[in-house]
Amino acid sequence: MNNNKHVLAATIGFMVGAGGAEPVVAKDNYDDRQGPAVSLEEIVVTAQKVEESIQTVPIAVSAFSGEGLDDLKIERGEELLRAIPNVTFSKANFSGYNFSIRGIGTKAVSASTDPAVAVSFNNTPLIRNRLFEQEFFDLQRVEVLRGPQGTLYGRNATGGVVNALPMLPGPDLGGEIEAEVGNFSTRRVSGSLNLPLTDTFSLRFSGALTKRDGFDTNTFTGRDVNDRDLYSTRAIAQWQPSDSFSANFIWQHFKEDDRRSRTGKQLCTRDPGPGVVGSTTVPTASLQARLSQGCLPGSLYDSDAFGAPNAAGFANVWFPGHVAPVGFRADGSQAFIIEPGEDPYAGVRQSRDLREIETSYDPVFRAENDLFQLNLEASLGEHLQFFSQSTYASDNYYSSQDYNRFVSDPNFTDSTGLFNVSGALVDPDPPTPGGVYTDPQLGPSRGVLSVDISQSDNEQWSQEFRLQSAFDGPFDFSLGANYLDFESQDDYYVFNNLFTYLAEYFYNFESGDSPFIETRNCDIDEQRECVYVDPNPLGQLDDQGHNYFLSRNLVRTKSWAVFGEAYWQVTDAVKITSGLRYTQDEKTATPIPSQLLLGSEGRGTRTGASSGGRVSRGYPALPDIVQNWNRFTGRFVLDWQTQTPFTDETLVYLSFAHGYKGGGSNPPRVDLDPKVVQFQPLDSTFKPEFVNAIEIGTKNSLRDGSLTLNATAFYYNYRDYQVSQIVDRISFNENFDAESWGLEVETAWQLTPNSRIDLNMGYLDTRIGKGEESIDVMNRTQGNEDWMLVRPHVQVPSNCIAPVELVERVLSFEPILDRTVEFPLASLCAGTARWGTFTPEIESNLAWYQTFGFVYNPLTEAPNAGRGFAADLSGNELPNSPNFTFNLGLQHIFYLSDWELKLRADYYRQSDSYARVYNTTYDKLEGWDNLNAAVTLAHPSSQLQMQLYVKNIFDDSPITDVFTNSDDTGLSANVFTLEPRIFGFSLNKRF
Repeated sequence: MNNNKHVLAATIGFMVGAGGAEPVVAKDNYDDRQGPAVSLEEIVVTAQKVEESIQTVPIAVSAFSGEGLDDLKIERGEELLRAIPNVTFSKANFSGYNFSIRGIGTKAVSASTDPAVAVSFNNTPLIRNRLFEQEFFDLQRVEVLRGPQGTLYGRNATGGVVNALPMLPGPDLGGEIEAEVGNFSTRRVSGSLNLPLTDTFSLRFSGALTKRDGFDTNTFTGRDVNDRDLYSTRAIAQWQPSDSFSANFIWQHFKEDDRRSRTGKQLCTRDPGPGVVGSTTVPTASLQARLSQGCLPGSLYDSDAFGAPNAAGFANVWFPGHVAPVGFRADGSQAFIIEPGEDPYAGVRQSRDLREIETSYDPVFRAENDLFQLNLEASLGEHLQFFSQSTYASDNYYSSQDYNRFVSDPNFTDSTGLFNVSGALVDPDPPTPGGVYTDPQLGPSRGVLSVDISQSDNEQWSQEFRLQSAFDGPFDFSLGANYLDFESQDDYYVFNNLFTYLAEYFYNFESGDSPFIETRNCDIDEQRECVYVDPNPLGQLDDQGHNYFLSRNLVRTKSWAVFGEAYWQVTDAVKITSGLRYTQDEKTATPIPSQLLLGSEGRGTRTGASSGGRVSRGYPALPDIVQNWNRFTGRFVLDWQTQTPFTDETLVYLSFAHGYKGGGSNPPRVDLDPKVVQFQPLDSTFKPEFVNAIEIGTKNSLRDGSLTLNATAFYYNYRDYQVSQIVDRISFNENFDAESWGLEVETAWQLTPNSRIDLNMGYLDTRIGKGEESIDVMNRTQGNEDWMLVRPHVQVPSNCIAPVELVERVLSFEPILDRTVEFPLASLCAGTARWGTFTPEIESNLAWYQTFGFVYNPLTEAPNAGRGFAADLSGNELPNSPNFTFNLGLQHIFYLSDWELKLRADYYRQSDSYARVYNTTYDKLEGWDNLNAAVTLAHPSSQLQMQLYVKNIFDDSPITDVFTNSDDTGLSANVFTLEPRIFGFSLNKRF
């Protein structure tokens, strides 16, 4: 198939790019349009806040007009990678995304993280935006600047800037309307209306609406998912009472409400756990699972990756199967909600089709975004312009989906007809009648069901003032100041019916009673062990429940800066640009620890002896974490314009830039009482990141302007690059030094008035700094045979490692019972003082030490406090940094009487890369390609256009990125992929 793909690509390329051959047209139309090549259309950009040709700007910048975006079929921000060298894009967890330029992107997903690539609308950077979801419409152009920014734009950005500039009202009445239909029942309508009301006041209205059926299939429900139902509107009012003053006000609204899946399929190479520890056979499958990490770090491209985690070792599965019985059978044996050692996912084998999932819960996605912007421009004399830009933006989203993309086996025990310890029938309303457990949030289910919610509520205010000169002499400047105030609340929930079961039937009982004798609702005033269960359904939560996981992140960012650039035209050919920025950032995070299955023994008493919690309900906040940074950044550019014997115009430039991006705080972890449960320490904050960038580039115009050839070489020295992974159920951010260098080539050639070639190539070499280390949650032992992985208690989120010798000593204990040895096994991890680990002086611990004959404290005796051995990252590649990216576009126009027939094909390829800093087989992302084609028939005199297009012609579904889930859910991998083959037909009419 792969060879056929390349043959087909070559065939299409030959067909579309046959500019050297005589086109099939009527002879009477073979006129000057078929003559010598003509100049390429000049691209005017405002990358330096003034209008100038892109070929004279000493910055690596790519720009696309609205028409150019349509030619390339670039409809959203994620598709820009197909036209820009050394750019990658992929979705990420929690409704985020990673737009990466030259290997620098946003791999840190904490709520307090700033984007490395700033996304701006009409020059205003938006910390939260809908670049992935929202479709482009009615734009002047999109500009993408590569490299550190800050002296021209309103926010520090270490990777670059994506700036979308809308069409503004003009003096003439006009507009356009476009309708489109396509596969997956696509229906799309867009349009604009320019309405001049007076000579000085005009309005412009525009909008776009898309509806599309789902292109992924839920084989469990038989319904399609990943559909689209979204719309955008924009209204702009512009007033220009004189040549020296103008003002415009912009309102933009976006809304989506559909079944978009936040993540793709969930893959796992199942880990059965060790059969032998040392020379001792692990006696039961249940204990074997308790020594399994759930999923192994195998290649995501192997058939074994389409399994499911070994869930028999999950704490929330093990406890109901060993510790929390629902009653006695007639023969006197205990009955558990899940039989001991049973794996709810034992029979799961997933389809190898990445567009097929199996889930009992279809995804829900809602997003809404509003932006209000006031722009003022005034002339202060003949040579000075004053600009003011005031922006308010709000962004809200809600996304819910099955935490897993596979379905548990029906394995709940029928608890009707069971007896209690007194020989009487268990409550007539047992927890699992007929083998069905009803969760207040998730409803009834015969097996394990888990659902998550990611939601966010954000507001941003920003104000920028700027003064720009246009003197007649050799000196000019741009001077500005801005202020930004951003507030966000990000909530991430995980619901699991076994969490609720444990809260109801294990922790909520009278002290001294067995859990299956009497269960009671949680009352915080009572002096007993208590875990509050939220009785409300999804959408009406009281946010007090400890029967679900809730990570709530409240962050406020205040930032102000002064910045500017000075331009000195040393000679007619040589110019120096010098820019400086001073930034003061303040971030305030309100830590709100999670409380999953944590309770207390009542007000005024000691904390929960079983659960390890401090409160029975609610989410008390810890003191605010306030961080401040004050930094100078800047750039220096020397450029030289000249002509050479083989070019019409040549620009050569050398630049140095210093970039900065603020640090932040890691989300708070579980609120455990160290007297009851102890776990591994982690840093509560992460550092800012800095980059020193050197770039040399040249921009050339050749063959009377019909050919542009631009090339860039760059070197980055990066300090404290921010990368995160899930540790202890939070997005834990780390910092790594790194360096990278690369080459980029961008060329456009108008071979004839009818034929055009666009070619972009990028080479990138990234390396993490010497001596950098990190603990790989997929491989905590790093091959050390004297240590092995152990799963913790239910309250402790992360796996740890323990000495093989001690694990073997516990496993060899006779008589062997899973419950007898599971607690000391888990205590080897991070442990509970109640059950005996760190402090043998505590009387309740002595039995364990006397039984097994050792005293062990993982915080002091295990590497990195039990978290594991650190992996050496020296020389590894940065994530999402393919060595090669390649874009080729071929276009040819046939003139048929009064009609123009345009054929265009665009081919994109990126080479292999890695999803994580560890560069293991598990992290490997195979290279992939993408081919798109369009046929456009236009009638210029009537401004009518028809287009037939196909995107992703080969219907490929490459894995574009991976995000690894937490230890306590088995380290499964959420994968992200491209949309499938999409074709459509559109009709456009301008007036």
